Amino acid sequence: MSIGARDGHAAGTVGLPTVAIVGRPNVGKSTLFNRILGRRIAIVAERSGVTRDRQFAEAEWAGREFLLVDTGGINEVPERPLDREVRAQVVEAIERAQAIVLVTDGRAGIHPVDEHVADLLRRSGRPVVLAVNKLDEPAGAIAQHEFHTLGLGEPVPVSALSGKGSGDLLDRVVEALPDLEEVAGIPVGLRLAVIGKPNVGKSSFVNRLLGENRVLVHDEAGTTRDAIDTYLDFEGERVCLIDTAGLRRRSRVDDDVEFYSRLRATSAIQRSDVCLLVVDCAAGVTNQDFRIGEEAWEAGRGLVFVANKWDLIDDRGPDALTMFERDLRERAHYLRWVPIVTTSALSGKRLPRAIELARDVQRERSRRIPTAEVNRVLRALVARKQPPQGARGDVRIYYASQVDVEPPVFVLWSNRPKDLKTSYVRYVSNGFRREWGFVGSPFRISARQRREGDRDA
Repeated sequence: MSIGARDGHAAGTVGLPTVAIVGRPNVGKSTLFNRILGRRIAIVAERSGVTRDRQFAEAEWAGREFLLVDTGGINEVPERPLDREVRAQVVEAIERAQAIVLVTDGRAGIHPVDEHVADLLRRSGRPVVLAVNKLDEPAGAIAQHEFHTLGLGEPVPVSALSGKGSGDLLDRVVEALPDLEEVAGIPVGLRLAVIGKPNVGKSSFVNRLLGENRVLVHDEAGTTRDAIDTYLDFEGERVCLIDTAGLRRRSRVDDDVEFYSRLRATSAIQRSDVCLLVVDCAAGVTNQDFRIGEEAWEAGRGLVFVANKWDLIDDRGPDALTMFERDLRERAHYLRWVPIVTTSALSGKRLPRAIELARDVQRERSRRIPTAEVNRVLRALVARKQPPQGARGDVRIYYASQVDVEPPVFVLWSNRPKDLKTSYVRYVSNGFRREWGFVGSPFRISARQRREGDRDA
């Protein structure tokens, strides 16, 4: 059966997300394809593609069904007609896929073609899981770090031959897959989780948004019993609201209320891009509010602080908002970087502003800083303040790079990463934050061992 159908799936697979395995020749793509299908996976059917270079198989992992596609090896500059045909097939597979596995050779290290393919994948906008194959020995854990420079996130070490690491790889693949409604033809942009403790106005917030926009696209139960997904158009963009507001409080002692509300919030947080933390500012912001927000921040989600029921505050002098924001940021450190908006779900005042801020936050969360720019800022920070000496001698930071987005992740490559003090990493982190903002988005920064042969930034 042909994959050339307009829906992008082979016959009998309409509605299944597609996972394409790509990479340069001879890195183990087909071996990995066969290894995945030979594991604890329920294969529904196998069929050959339109050419010998692509194979298809329906598979399932952790309850998610998907169409697995094996592609031919791609070269940077196709010289033969067959190379050009293979490249065209791979590009088509990438365009039709909902998630991509890039397979590289951990023994050979990064090849120029790997960098070329990585650049192609970044421009595609598809979620990519980076698999570093042929890492059978313990030393492979060190070798995999080289592949961070491809800028495709945390590499997954695997051995297609022995099966080692393939379960971890599949977990990452399933995590990257879109929800079924996206595959079925409902394009989804921003995913917003409306979180907060009970009775702060989350239901009113969501209902007012839906009433104002008048375009209810789709309503259905979410992937868990803990949330309802509602799709709406906001200024021409499809937005998914993951709402925990309709849930009932457990009829148990009051001590359990916080536990269950946070449990429901966790489910919504994990499925979101940005969280709207709704609080009842008229009743006062509590430690429970801060803990729910901190959970979203620690999970790497964007955050907007929604101070609801602002219209019910009696003493709203000219400095009330400034003092309110200052108090919040003193009580919760992470709120220093989070936008705050006051709203009234009852009247609808400034509710659209909360969505606008969430879109801005997601753009910040998705930013990729060029490596040259990262190291320009790093050099200035190091020149201003050198790393403290470690127990074993001088500590150096040779260069830094951004290795992931959503949230942004940076790595400092050092001669002695274990001796690099947490306070200094925080100093660099604050410098990066001052330079690039990342408003509303957390970002990660860590130190790792510099690899032999690397040049200084």
